[in-house]
Amino acid sequence: IFAPLANRLGIGRFKWELEDLAFKYLETDAYRQMQELVAERRSDREERLTQVIAQLRSRLEKAGIRCLEINGRPKHLYGIYRKMERQHKGFDEIYDIAAVRLIVDTNEECYRALAIVHDAFRPIPGRFKDYIGLPKPNRYQSLHTGVIGLTGRPVEVQIRTLEMHHIAEYGIAAHWKYKETGNSNHTQITAEDEKFTWLRQLVEWQHDFRDAQEYMDTVKGNLFDEDVYVFTPKGDVIDLSRGATPIDFAYRIHTEVGNHCAGVRVNGQWRVLDNPLHNGDIVEIITNKNSRPSLDWLNFAVTPGAQYRIRQWFKRFHREENVARGRELLEKELGKKGFESLLKSEPMKAVAERFNYHNVEDLIAALGYGEVTLNLVVNRLREALRVGLEDEPQESELIAKEFVPSCSPYPQSPISGKTNPIAGVEGLMYRLAGCCDPLPGEAIIGVVTQGRGISIHRQGCSNVENVPGERLVPVSWNSTSQDKGRPQTYPVTLQIEVLDRVGVFKDILSRLSDQHINVCHAQVKTQEGKPALIDLSIDIRDRQQLERSFAQIKKMSDVLNIRRVSQVDE
Repeated sequence: IFAPLANRLGIGRFKWELEDLAFKYLETDAYRQMQELVAERRSDREERLTQVIAQLRSRLEKAGIRCLEINGRPKHLYGIYRKMERQHKGFDEIYDIAAVRLIVDTNEECYRALAIVHDAFRPIPGRFKDYIGLPKPNRYQSLHTGVIGLTGRPVEVQIRTLEMHHIAEYGIAAHWKYKETGNSNHTQITAEDEKFTWLRQLVEWQHDFRDAQEYMDTVKGNLFDEDVYVFTPKGDVIDLSRGATPIDFAYRIHTEVGNHCAGVRVNGQWRVLDNPLHNGDIVEIITNKNSRPSLDWLNFAVTPGAQYRIRQWFKRFHREENVARGRELLEKELGKKGFESLLKSEPMKAVAERFNYHNVEDLIAALGYGEVTLNLVVNRLREALRVGLEDEPQESELIAKEFVPSCSPYPQSPISGKTNPIAGVEGLMYRLAGCCDPLPGEAIIGVVTQGRGISIHRQGCSNVENVPGERLVPVSWNSTSQDKGRPQTYPVTLQIEVLDRVGVFKDILSRLSDQHINVCHAQVKTQEGKPALIDLSIDIRDRQQLERSFAQIKKMSDVLNIRRVSQVDE
């Protein structure tokens, strides 16, 4: 991300150095090849550039144009390599390896110097670019043209003012140097805000997106997007991401223009709102005070700013519906008893703050809109109640008992003859994960799933490693429960490697029987000349019982190895 970020900020020196350093270590062979090719042809290239520079200097002096600097411009290695790869060309076919840079006083002299260059050398069709009239998004300005040199080889010529050169080398921040010292070289800088449009967008996105990963993805996407340049009816240049539509253009002009957009004319012709814009289009947005955004716009708006403002409009103008939907979802989950007291409680306010909302109503609206999930809100509420019991035990315990017994922060007493084995999921749907088969006595963690409640995993399970933190729920084991006098058991799968002899399987089952362990499933795999593999599915009370069974089986001389089959390293 750093090289594209330097490019977007216009810091050319940093960009080239970062790219060449990355190129050196990531593509070592290609880097060395570029070094050798550039070094081999250096003398020939320098001779050609010297002849071109001498002729241009003479012509500029005769025309009365003061040339502040004229020299050969080195092309960085990664730039050459990327151009060869992108255009499928050989080293000798890249025309701008040999390049000349002219630095003059004013914008007018840039265009006069261009005319002299085209008069002295034959221009290459299609190789002229005017970045002074149409600056890049990073505020880079220069005239680029390709010409045929004295020896018949192509040469690139760049023409710019001294201020343009400093901004190109050191970024848009170099603009302040000219404003503070007054050394503008006769170039008047106007439209101050436009020079820092992209920086302002970065700050706006930081406020717009609550999730840090979403913010980074937006910045990365914008860094690597190509830009398209369109015009307002007054001739102002607006740069947008490639594929942008009139909706993106409207919101770029102003939020209210986007919110009241009723139609669009592109180059004087009526167009549909999802029509992609192209370079040079003149775009006129038709507004109507009665027009409102449509959810369909989210399907073709491509810029983050437009997408965010469309969503914000629906959140704001449909707030009552979203609040009602959110209340309904939460009340259905928690019950009506004490629901109003819950919404006004300190734990609920703490939950809203944890989600970065100003108040509980904002949180409820977000729940109704779908910005946060019901499971996540309920789990955060339960955590807040636990914390509240430590700080204000009477108040929090009263609230917990009032709104739903299922959210009681303490495990239920075994009055019914059966205690919930998992502390932290009281009243919620949960299941033990089959990938790791957790047992009492082992550290566990809960994972909020979609439509299947909370999945209980052993800590260290590979399926939990990449789960976002907001989906993890702290849980633990309660005391071993009894069901009609029988201890509750949990499934465990074992694989035992043994010497293949008659009776070895019977001896293993005998030792398990001595531990009062039930075998649900067994499979034996044998292969001539190799140890046998025994797969067993057994019912275990807790980790201690499993460890005792392991110890008994390992005492058998025929047992080579025994392991628990799961996605946790034992």
